[in-house]
Amino acid sequence: MSARGPVVSAVVPGVFPVGGRRLVVYVVWDRRGDVDDYVPVALAGLREHAARVLVVVNGSLTDAGRAKLEPVSDEILVRENVGFDIWAHKEALDHVGAGLTEFDEVVLTNDTWFGPVRPYGPVFERMQGRAVHFWGMTDHAEEVPNPFTNEGRLPYHLQSFWIAVRREMFLSEAWGQYWRDLPEMPSYFDAVLKHEAVFTEYFTDRGHTVDVAFGSAGRDVTDPSVLQSDILLDEGLPTLRRRPFEDYPPFLDRHAVFGRRILDAAAGYGFPVDLILQHLARNVPPKVLNTDAGMLEVLPETDVSYDPERPLRIVAIAHIFYDDMTDEILDHLDMLPGGYDLVVTTPDRGKAAAIRRIVEARPISRGAVDVRVLPSNDGRDQSAFLIECRDVLLGGDYDLVVKVHSKRTPQDGFNVGRHFKGQQFENLLNSPGYAANIVALFQKEPGLGLVYPPTIHIGYPTMGRGWWSNKPGFEELARALGVRVPLDDISPLAPYGSMYIARPEALAVLVEHEWRYEQFGGAEAYQDGGLAHILERMPSYAAGERGFHTRTVSTAEYLSISHTTFEFNFDELSPTVPGYPYEQIDFLRRAGYLGEARLRDFVGMYLRLNHPNAGASMRSALAPERALGRWARRIRHPRVALSNLMRRRTQMNPIISTAPAPDTGAAGDQKDG
Repeated sequence: MSARGPVVSAVVPGVFPVGGRRLVVYVVWDRRGDVDDYVPVALAGLREHAARVLVVVNGSLTDAGRAKLEPVSDEILVRENVGFDIWAHKEALDHVGAGLTEFDEVVLTNDTWFGPVRPYGPVFERMQGRAVHFWGMTDHAEEVPNPFTNEGRLPYHLQSFWIAVRREMFLSEAWGQYWRDLPEMPSYFDAVLKHEAVFTEYFTDRGHTVDVAFGSAGRDVTDPSVLQSDILLDEGLPTLRRRPFEDYPPFLDRHAVFGRRILDAAAGYGFPVDLILQHLARNVPPKVLNTDAGMLEVLPETDVSYDPERPLRIVAIAHIFYDDMTDEILDHLDMLPGGYDLVVTTPDRGKAAAIRRIVEARPISRGAVDVRVLPSNDGRDQSAFLIECRDVLLGGDYDLVVKVHSKRTPQDGFNVGRHFKGQQFENLLNSPGYAANIVALFQKEPGLGLVYPPTIHIGYPTMGRGWWSNKPGFEELARALGVRVPLDDISPLAPYGSMYIARPEALAVLVEHEWRYEQFGGAEAYQDGGLAHILERMPSYAAGERGFHTRTVSTAEYLSISHTTFEFNFDELSPTVPGYPYEQIDFLRRAGYLGEARLRDFVGMYLRLNHPNAGASMRSALAPERALGRWARRIRHPRVALSNLMRRRTQMNPIISTAPAPDTGAAGDQKDG
């Protein structure tokens, strides 16, 4: 007697017959209704092994998306986006109906993997000879307790992104009953707990035999498709799941999973990694992707990669408010390989004349020089770039644009301001060899949209509050611009300081919009929550919408300073909370804002940790001052969004949304004209 009920004898399983017919049901979902380029690559390979390919699209499908799917499929079924891929599979099976009897095997799969990284053929050949009722590409070992519920058990199961079923099973009564009784699945947790985690056991309890192509048995992890995907690729796995590049970074840190090395492994087998990055850039929060895929480049000062036979057309756009910094800015720009054109924006004619004299006096030869006087300095470097230089960015004459500006941040003190300026210029244009290596990144990666320095943290309390009060305005602007790249939770991946090198096409979402100076407001509007500071955080998200990814770049010298400082600070913050970093983070975020360590702060933390659903009114009573100035705090402190990734099954508990610490000054608050 099984724990789930009596075992029922099933029809003896058979091998896949010579000349047999296979139906592939492939589910696609895209928040834009598009089809990213990796999908037809996956389907083209599957067509060789299938008599029929049925693509089910959850939600909408654009004409361009349909044009990509039609050559690699036999039929496209568009349905309402409900029930995830499980209900899409159910609807596909209902759609095929009695026609299912024409096939010897049905493969239920979806678009949550890239491939074929390794050929499909050897896997199909190996599994075709095995007498089984159903088989999966990969599996998940049993876990106790169940990581979703923290109790009971998560049964052993095939992972639902690829399940192949032989006719002896899909013509059985158990099969029909399973799909007839399939429950609704409004959430991701439902999809896992009500289908993926129970499907395998449901059918094995009823006498059906199961097998797996690349199993977890004999490995020291429960989910090798995520935690040991590079090893599985070496063993011949054709499907590379998305999760090593989109999961919660502290969880992957806990298991020493490095997306960068997995991408290198895929590239080593000849898979076009640019297709992976194109999709991830559009659908993964940029800071998560930057971390998961290890997209920080530490470049040498000696040119080791630039190809002078393939020069890129470069324009440097410099907003110069402090004209006495002109020589310093040009010293850095002159590091660029192959020459460049120069466009300078400045707020008045006197500064423009001084800048022209300095440029003309410099002996180095460069391309065209254009000094433009702005009709308004509202918005400073942001408005100068997007309004005054719109013609340059949309003209199609350049492959790269280098955006810099005169930077002093005097309000933050001499040392801090000096460091911030250096952190920007030196990590972009430190030496001829270093700058050549940055340009070479664009030569090698057609999907690379931007590069800029890592997040500034020395001298600034940026960590943990990079959005500051800009997130509500950012969300509103993103909707208006049609940017649907998911937002990072705590801090955005952004060029703090607003200097970067980019492809103009990667900035098209921003540049095509017709901005007006009056939208930026005067000097009083140049602060967090204002348009200029919102736009400072937008480039990587705008680039991602067009399929361009971002890399951060650093000199070895800067990283030696930055990493040791960051390591020490993190060490000092960690000793009072036990566990791995992802467990510490979970505890602290559930505890919420620590306040000033008053009694009511401790009581509030106790309630959030131990009685999260019962203490709302009591917490309000403990802090009556919250009723005062609530509107102001709402403007200054947007609530921390509950990260979608932290809801994934890799987490032990949901995290309670909490308010961040009060703003004490943002790294973006520079006063640079």
